[in-house]
Amino acid sequence: MAYSWTNDVPCLHGNPYRYSEYLAASEGTGITATIFMECTPDDPLWMEETKFVDELSHEPGSLIQGQIANCRPESDDFNEYLDSISDLRIQGLRRILHVAPEGTSDHPNFVPNLRSLEKRNLPFDLCVFEKQLPMAERITKDCPNVQFVLNHCGVPEIQDGDFESWKKSMRSISEVDNVACKISGVLAYCSEDNANTETIRPYIEYAIECFGWDRVVWGSDWPVVTMTSSLKNWVAATREILSSEDPENQAKLLHKNAERIYHLKAL
Repeated sequence: MAYSWTNDVPCLHGNPYRYSEYLAASEGTGITATIFMECTPDDPLWMEETKFVDELSHEPGSLIQGQIANCRPESDDFNEYLDSISDLRIQGLRRILHVAPEGTSDHPNFVPNLRSLEKRNLPFDLCVFEKQLPMAERITKDCPNVQFVLNHCGVPEIQDGDFESWKKSMRSISEVDNVACKISGVLAYCSEDNANTETIRPYIEYAIECFGWDRVVWGSDWPVVTMTSSLKNWVAATREILSSEDPENQAKLLHKNAERIYHLKAL
């Protein structure tokens, strides 16, 4: 399956990253279940990815409890596509807006199609660059009855960005009640020489402060995390940052909120 967005990412390009490799990468971390996050294959292969992952989720002993499937809210046949996959284990949907054509979210179909997710009880994952956070906030306000999950702590520009600017945007979008935040991705936005706990700590702690313990979920960001680190390092950093926190709050971040937001059976 082709993923052209990885062409300039040597550690990702050309590596299929099979399910067996995920099992090896997560061994010993305490991860016992997962939701597959769509990986944005080239058009029209994203539809094949959805069906392939569903098959994986039904294999005996699979850790995959469901998936966040790729979709095209700007398309005329958005709901017809969702009807076609309604029998699959779909826990939510995503369209990565920072790799989508400019103006995708302004298409006249985009917001009305997202609003239709309310009747399907499906959340929508928002993956945007930090500079796009105001656009993401507008979308969430235009769809007040849809649950959104902001990916990767709003993709802060950790290497050379303005921490105060990111904080301002995060505080603003966190005030929208139907938005949760995925604590993930931050190591990938570090440089290799500063991909460590102390670099990412202020971003994680501030995101949790903004959204509160009932509106945060943890994500592995594997295999993208391997750009600068590893899944085991990310898990270790998470546990270090959470080490003094109440166990109930830790459980909310690590699995309980995901079970609620993505409509999973308790793990």
